[in-house]
Amino acid sequence: MTWILLATAGQFLNAIVAIFDKYIVSDKNILPRPFVYAFYTCLFTGFWVIIYFIGYIPGLAALGVPSFANVHAPSLQVVAMSFLAAYTFFIALVSMYDALKRADASNTMPIIGTVSALSSFGLSYFFLGTQLNDNFIVGVVLLSVGTLLVAQTLPKMSVVLHVFHSGLFFALHFITMKGLFLETSFDDGFFWSRMGFVVFTLSLLLVPAYYAKVREQTVNTTKKAGGIVLLAKLFAGIAAFMLLKATDMGEVSVVQALDGLRYVFILLITVMFAHWLPDSATDKDVRLSVSFRRMLYVVVILLGFVVLFA
Repeated sequence: MTWILLATAGQFLNAIVAIFDKYIVSDKNILPRPFVYAFYTCLFTGFWVIIYFIGYIPGLAALGVPSFANVHAPSLQVVAMSFLAAYTFFIALVSMYDALKRADASNTMPIIGTVSALSSFGLSYFFLGTQLNDNFIVGVVLLSVGTLLVAQTLPKMSVVLHVFHSGLFFALHFITMKGLFLETSFDDGFFWSRMGFVVFTLSLLLVPAYYAKVREQTVNTTKKAGGIVLLAKLFAGIAAFMLLKATDMGEVSVVQALDGLRYVFILLITVMFAHWLPDSATDKDVRLSVSFRRMLYVVVILLGFVVLFA
């Protein structure tokens, strides 16, 4: 069950990233366009091949740090899956950031997580032939229900499509990555998927309209804003590596269902550090009914987490 603990640590970092993301897309002085933010997110994700150089440090390769020695010339299928992973991730990000601009994170992110978890459960069965035992199925359901309970209200219809679209494409991304790891190996698949991210993202600049968007926003972004984005993507890159390693070691649907833990961590972080966090990044609603609802979803999510280890 090491992969479940690894995914849990990844979700803790994702909680920090979610607070950063809400602040970034909500502040017009940071990086307001979802397309541009998704562009840089994918580009920075691709540059995480730097982790392979860390593998040269003696002893770290044995701990699971990727090594260049395990990277081989890709087959056509590996190349195709790498580009598909990049495309699905980019599309999911654009829809998620657009939803965050239109509605509160507390109403959009939980639904995205639930749609992603349930979609991963179905897609992994049809495409990967995955069959979970009873404990895993109950755990996935409890985590998904608990995650859905996080949403205080359903978003408006104009946002619902973006939310469901994002959740579905996040599921497709992780299913593709799991298939890529099964086709080759984690070290090989992770390397070529990162290369796919870089090539796919930079190819968007060949479209004049996209190039104009990215250039305009980049020129108008301050150094402080750029530093905030870079810090957010640093945490996101580490979290993504942890989740993909957990996906390689375990079941993709369970890893996605553990997304519910992100909201438990977000709640703890915002409660403990609310005084230092900007208003746009936190939910400061302290009504008794809201607090009770939060405790309910925390209990359901933690119950699902315990069932996974039963």
